[in-house]
Amino acid sequence: MSVPVIVLVGPMGVGKSTVGELLAERLGVGYRDTDADVVAAEGRTIAEIFVDDGEPAFRALEKEAVRTALAEHGGVLALGGGAVLDDGTRALLAGLRVVYLSMGVEEAVRRTGLNVARPLLAVNPRKQWRELMEARRHLYEEVATVVVATDGRTPEEVTQVALDALELKEA
Repeated sequence: MSVPVIVLVGPMGVGKSTVGELLAERLGVGYRDTDADVVAAEGRTIAEIFVDDGEPAFRALEKEAVRTALAEHGGVLALGGGAVLDDGTRALLAGLRVVYLSMGVEEAVRRTGLNVARPLLAVNPRKQWRELMEARRHLYEEVATVVVATDGRTPEEVTQVALDALELKEA
């Protein structure tokens, strides 16, 4: 069993995948994304799982993917935006280096507002994003070791701020 060097949490579209890959490269470790794990295991997109089976079915798959990845992966791990909704997942994150990548609503709409592959933002992106963040922000903050605002920053800048905040040295 290994423990991730860094776990990234935050809303959809905040840059977890991009920053995660940069962090992994700079730390000389592997990168893993639990959403990608679910897609690979199921052979269909997250949007398809939501439509075909519903959100509860997806959350069950997500919970298992996160549990497995936390137990197996020793590099940088990005969790899906809603993974922190599960009490068990939040408990598993205790004691780990967790970076919450945050962004404001205008940045979120700019990044995700027109993306139809985001099933939870399909109707009114601005309103739905605000509601999602009202439900999740305190959970992201609860599990976070550090919070890094991504608004107006390049992925490289966000990566450096996270490394500095965690006092991690590059490989």
